[in-house]
Amino acid sequence: MTDQKPSLSRRTLLQATGLSTVVAGTGGLASACAPAAPNTPQGPGAGGGEFHGGWPYKQPPEGNYNNAGVPFAGVPYRILTDSPWGDVICLPSGLYYWADKKWELLLAESYVLDPAANTFTIKIKPDLKWSDGTAVTSADYMTTFHCQFLQRTSLWNYVTKIEAPDDLTFVLTMNQPSTVVERYILRSNIIATSVYKEWSDKAAALIAGGKDMSSPEGEQLGAEFQKFVPKEYVASGPYNIDYGSVSNTQITMIKNETGYAAGTVKFAKIVIYNGETPEITPLVQSKDVDYATHGFPTASERSFTSAGFRILRPPVYSGPALLFNLDKLTEFTDPRARQAIAHVIDRKANGTVALGESGKGVEFMAGFSDNQIDEWMSAEDKGKLNTYELDPEKATALLTEAGWKKNGDAWTTPQGKAAEYEIQFPQTFADWSAAATNAAEQLSAFGIKVVPRGVDDKQAPVDIDKGAFQLAIQAWGASNHPHPHFAFVQDLFTHNIPIAKNQGGKGMAFELKTTTKAFGPIDLTEAVTKAGSGLDEAEQKANVTKIAIAFNELLPMVPLFERYGNNPALEGTRVKAFPPDGDPILQNAPYADNFVIMWILLGKMEPSSA
Repeated sequence: MTDQKPSLSRRTLLQATGLSTVVAGTGGLASACAPAAPNTPQGPGAGGGEFHGGWPYKQPPEGNYNNAGVPFAGVPYRILTDSPWGDVICLPSGLYYWADKKWELLLAESYVLDPAANTFTIKIKPDLKWSDGTAVTSADYMTTFHCQFLQRTSLWNYVTKIEAPDDLTFVLTMNQPSTVVERYILRSNIIATSVYKEWSDKAAALIAGGKDMSSPEGEQLGAEFQKFVPKEYVASGPYNIDYGSVSNTQITMIKNETGYAAGTVKFAKIVIYNGETPEITPLVQSKDVDYATHGFPTASERSFTSAGFRILRPPVYSGPALLFNLDKLTEFTDPRARQAIAHVIDRKANGTVALGESGKGVEFMAGFSDNQIDEWMSAEDKGKLNTYELDPEKATALLTEAGWKKNGDAWTTPQGKAAEYEIQFPQTFADWSAAATNAAEQLSAFGIKVVPRGVDDKQAPVDIDKGAFQLAIQAWGASNHPHPHFAFVQDLFTHNIPIAKNQGGKGMAFELKTTTKAFGPIDLTEAVTKAGSGLDEAEQKANVTKIAIAFNELLPMVPLFERYGNNPALEGTRVKAFPPDGDPILQNAPYADNFVIMWILLGKMEPSSA
């Protein structure tokens, strides 16, 4: 399964989210694209060899080359730039080492956060070129963040102004000091002014006129930008797509000889095979794919191991959650109804059914990874979290308090309607498909009849944003950013009112100005912004703790399990070696600062000499 962010795929949602999210697939569901029949060199060959990966995409005209907003927002159906592979085409300022908490700078030469002036300044490396021959300058940074304004990225909650005092300097002035602004800026993939100048100028004019994206002018401009389709990517990185190679089965990326690190990378080509788990599995088994981040069933994992693959298990810091359409299903607007659902579903079993040892039931239900709880919450506050143990009797009591009634073996809502629902899930994500089916079975056995329905994985998040669903499976947490702020953005904004507006809907329609037993009235939009604000670590931890306790009580979505990679990695055929077990870089989430991408850019990923 590939996870982020948005309009976003699971990868991007888990990137935004980010999407989104990890490549997934079904175990045998039909797919729109047939498996490729590779006929490619197995050794390094002429020109430095090839690296073979896999990722699901839609070829043009449905797929498009509009990569604005990556990885924090985006238009639907971006080709490869909703994946880690986009980072070798259009670079960010840097990629992050999650364990070591430091940046590997790429386009940026240096950066400074000045708390006295409330500014974040980037100095850009000189003499960088885009693939169309234009220079990479601060104008491209202005363009990038103006287009993010059009896409309602949460960065703009912190922005007073952006400016470019010279060709190699970009300055963002914050309305308050914030450590997460560092992540928003340095991790944003920079886009070319030569492609997006018209849109950047329109955004700048909107801002200068005192308008925001909630204004009629902003709404119209945002809707228009969603339809913008460039002819191809203008690349800053060492690779670009060979556009003549794009088919429904594979894409070849070739050297962009003027791009950053073009003289450092060791592979002449990168071949990406199209498909979710059903299409990619046979290509892994035949050793035509070197590395894949799909959510493979345990039987496939065993077959890969037998064939000589290593299985890498990086934490993903995210997973699938059950979402409710509160506009349509008003019976779930009472938090007790959602809490009851959490007591009904055996999350440990759900994760095991979906991914074996790589699917671990969520324990603390805080809205961000269980792996990070001890880093951000005190033992005392952690003890306040309801772990929602499997408890049908507690679920029954909560539903009864909320006005539901049970007639025989079936529940009825407070409105007197039969509690019967459809749960939508991306049918090609094997793990999410299994999670949805298992959740439906558990809820049905409890007396809430739920029928699972698989939909196209690219269309699913768009439908959710538009409100065209009852129950659905999408991402919780942030697989693309280490600070809990980003997890809360995914949980509360991505498929909800703030960002769902990009598709003209309200998504889950969970109101962010609400009331909790723990804190009384709370504005979650303001709270999430504060969770990333300031430079005081103790204050940030207090803000993160507050949202975690509120999320745990309100359960706007019900997290099911936390995903770990079960990524097959083939050594000795085309690739010499992957990072060894125990290397701290394997703590990087595979859908964000992907360790394979980082090693490729640094020249550490080498062709096999076999």
